[in-house]
Amino acid sequence: MRYLSIVFILFLSACAQSLTDDTQPTEQSSNSSSSFTYQCKSGKTIKASYPTDSTAVVEYDNRVLEMKIAVSGSGARYVGEKLEWWTKGSGQRASGTLFRHLEDGTPGEAVEHCEQIADAA
Repeated sequence: MRYLSIVFILFLSACAQSLTDDTQPTEQSSNSSSSFTYQCKSGKTIKASYPTDSTAVVEYDNRVLEMKIAVSGSGARYVGEKLEWWTKGSGQRASGTLFRHLEDGTPGEAVEHCEQIADAA
């Protein structure tokens, strides 16, 4: 019985260590912020940076919009200042859409449809 208790404790320790090793921090330093540039169908550009895993800073139409991550079925969705920025894909197939954000928490009318053209950092 004593042997079984020791094996069980070692097993739990290994599981706890595995979870700790696989867990990524939710906050990134501002030095590791990812930045991307998107070309919109309207001819305007959007610059988006992601200072942490849960925030986005979107530069659009001479405005700097600070947004927080929101639930999405696919891609990454950020909400703030009555707008939402929704990105899907990566690399040359990445796209982003800027929507008006409705009071009920859903996307409203699309303001811009854009394709990623460059990594800024």
